[in-house]
Amino acid sequence: MQKFPMTGPGLQRLEDELRQLKSEERPAVIRAIAEARTHGDLSENAEYHAARERQSFIEGRIAELEEIISSAEVIDPSTLSGENVKFGAHVRLIDEETEKEAEYQIVGVHEADIKSGRLSVSSPLAKALIGKKPGDTISVPAPGGDRSYEVLNVRYG
Repeated sequence: MQKFPMTGPGLQRLEDELRQLKSEERPAVIRAIAEARTHGDLSENAEYHAARERQSFIEGRIAELEEIISSAEVIDPSTLSGENVKFGAHVRLIDEETEKEAEYQIVGVHEADIKSGRLSVSSPLAKALIGKKPGDTISVPAPGGDRSYEVLNVRYG
């Protein structure tokens, strides 16, 4: 079984989602299916079909989360140090064209959320950042052409 690197908070978010699906969502959809069955002919019952689709989604997501959680390898970024970018690092960058600064944490594939500043370790930007240190410049392919960034700061924890 392949192990996936993940931060502790990322694993906790997935475990919380799994617990919520099992303890709240699954029982609610079972009740919705039971309620829809009381409405008669199942072949023409839209509520029943919608509830069954929702149940299928929930069961699939539960199975997916259980597999991800069982194959997670938790890495604590606070135990890491150095000035080179590696998994768990918080990296502050500046876009050399627009002069906009951004900060990202390099995290596991299953916990990435760009809106929250969590960048997947397998993304093109993260791959370009790995091993770099403050002052280094990277070039990343983008739909509108290559983008250049300068690494301003690297911190852990």
